[in-house]
Amino acid sequence: MDLVIFDLDGTLIDSKTDLANSVNATRAHLGLNPIEDDIVYSYVGNGAPVLIRKALGPEFSDEDVQESLQYFLAYYRDHMLEHTVLYSGMRETLDQLRGESIAMSVLTNKPVRFSQAIVDGLGLGSHFRRVYGGNSFDFKKPHPVGVEALMAECGTTRDRTLMVGDSAVDVQTARNAQITACGVTWGFQPETFAEHPPDFLIERPGELAERILHRG
Repeated sequence: MDLVIFDLDGTLIDSKTDLANSVNATRAHLGLNPIEDDIVYSYVGNGAPVLIRKALGPEFSDEDVQESLQYFLAYYRDHMLEHTVLYSGMRETLDQLRGESIAMSVLTNKPVRFSQAIVDGLGLGSHFRRVYGGNSFDFKKPHPVGVEALMAECGTTRDRTLMVGDSAVDVQTARNAQITACGVTWGFQPETFAEHPPDFLIERPGELAERILHRG
């Protein structure tokens, strides 16, 4: 592979606690009781507007959701690195791939300014050629526009590009872009692979380098 494209939440980083806390802070702002963390995790993957819509429920108007979204984004901006960490073994894997001159980028549905700030805050700014978020293009994943842009920037082909993610959204993105999909079992929504299976699954970050470098 010439280019490896990573999802962010649930793939590179364990951001569960900060996301759940921010969602429940938003609910508290509206006078609502908190929801269980596992429920919040199941809402992650399609961008912040979808997350907040699901976290509030159908009884809230679009205007309420938009106002709550702004509160959520402001709260999350201030708290997004309190508990968020790289998954165990991920830094070593990224170091190994970079050492082999494998181009790496991030493609997430999280807002790009938050995504870049998290990548930089965790000391990974130099690992990725590009970080694209849910507002970097006119369409979010699973639309292939982000993958297409990254391939064009790296000058590589579909058969030399790999998408790595923790949910069906990432697999569908890979399918729409006609590239290979790798699923990770440690993420937020591995159960969604039942309906949209990736080309292969890995159970630890080190397996990715082994696969790509043909050493496993």
